[in-house]
Amino acid sequence: MEEEETETAKNDYSLKIGCHLSCARGYTAMAQEALALGANVFQFFSRNPRGSKAKSVSESDVKSLIHILKENNFGKLLIHAPYTLNVCSNDPSIKEITHKIISEDLQILEKYLPGNMYNVHPGYRREQTLSEAINSAVEMLNSSITSSQSITFLLETMSGKGTEVGSTFEELRAIISEINYPQNVGVCLDTCHVFAAGYDIISKLDSVLDEFDRVIGLSKLFAIHLNDSLMPFGSHKDRHAPLGKGFIGIDAIERIINHRALRNLPFYLETPDNEGVHAKEIKLIKSLYQ
Repeated sequence: MEEEETETAKNDYSLKIGCHLSCARGYTAMAQEALALGANVFQFFSRNPRGSKAKSVSESDVKSLIHILKENNFGKLLIHAPYTLNVCSNDPSIKEITHKIISEDLQILEKYLPGNMYNVHPGYRREQTLSEAINSAVEMLNSSITSSQSITFLLETMSGKGTEVGSTFEELRAIISEINYPQNVGVCLDTCHVFAAGYDIISKLDSVLDEFDRVIGLSKLFAIHLNDSLMPFGSHKDRHAPLGKGFIGIDAIERIINHRALRNLPFYLETPDNEGVHAKEIKLIKSLYQ
């Protein structure tokens, strides 16, 4: 029994697993909810996911959050930008609001939650060519990312629906390689998205990660969105499913969390949380982690 408890403690220490939480009740409430779920990392939106003014921040609330994180050996928080941003846009009004939100978010995070991660969807090219959209993204990020920031700016791998940018490793590399301060930029790999984009993480996980390393570099991979896929391989549709309830399946999920290149990264669930699913999934991932 003592050996089992020791092994569990070891796993809980090395595994960083959590989920997306609502910040509606404040920072401390999120940390408390994460603990109740058995999590030691979590993700939340920087503001309303459909875009709005940033909420005011209570310094006492943040201090309480940081105390809980330190006391319980939490990993880095992942702060997700609103879905309404379009980093690739060349429309002046969209560029203005996107830059405003990113700049505000980074300033707030640097002040209150330094050293964590900020995740952004690259966006859509619309009527632009891919090259033009990538240039727009580079321009946007270079006007937002500074040399002195402690926040790691992450671009998320996407499913490739419509004119979405970022569904191939080459597209992400094309953006990252032109950033003035590349040391402050990385990638968040979404398992549902890359599966939908046509990367076979079920039977060719090693090959997919070798390709990521060759194209972008595994040193640029900072976080994993751990999701199953409601849609089949190569569908280019972004529909998350509970772990083991989609086309990726629990066997592949187990290989992902234990892969030598991924096992020490933080995993953030974005699966549908119906009837306490996240608590069950966190417990499941802990049981599968070796």
